[in-house]
Amino acid sequence: MKESFEDLKNKVISGNQSESIAAVKKLIEEGENAKEIIDGALVPAMDTVGEKFQKNEFFIPELLVAGRAMEACMKILQPLLSAGDVKPRGTVLIGTVKGDLHDIGKNIVSAMLKGAGFEIIDIGTDVPPAKFADEVAARKPDVLGLSALLTTTMRAMKDTIEELKRKGVRDSVKIMVGGAPLTQQYADEIGADAYGRDAADAVKRAKELVGV
Repeated sequence: MKESFEDLKNKVISGNQSESIAAVKKLIEEGENAKEIIDGALVPAMDTVGEKFQKNEFFIPELLVAGRAMEACMKILQPLLSAGDVKPRGTVLIGTVKGDLHDIGKNIVSAMLKGAGFEIIDIGTDVPPAKFADEVAARKPDVLGLSALLTTTMRAMKDTIEELKRKGVRDSVKIMVGGAPLTQQYADEIGADAYGRDAADAVKRAKELVGV
């Protein structure tokens, strides 16, 4: 890895947003390609953050600050990507299910997925099944991410999948579920395509679902 990419990677891992932004701007001024900056520094940074989280070396606060640093860099790079007609790895429509107002987990997963090269459509919290189905029909994402943090709102995931079937769009999208109370067994029971046990695992599952 180039020393300048390694430097940016380390700044993102440490969650230093202002220094990360400065490093990205410097790389652009030096003529580096936006996609190469993402693939060479930002994706490896978020991969490392995910690994550290799974090893209990990082916790939620570290994930959040690293994710914010990465997102700040992506805001600078995104217009350059569009100009170069670089396509994302896939599109993920994500939201927290009806009755659940928690968004930290969803936001962390979104940040990690952006860092891995996915386009994210975040439709927020307390999203009813009909809205998920309508958004899938309209936006045609590759993956639908359903988040729930409460045992009492897990049922809404099943209701959402049933609504997708009712509206004839279930087979058009891969469904990934996640959240503290969930298990692989529950994901299987409700007919989801994948279960992400944490943010890093969700990125792996999303890559598998779109075949990258």
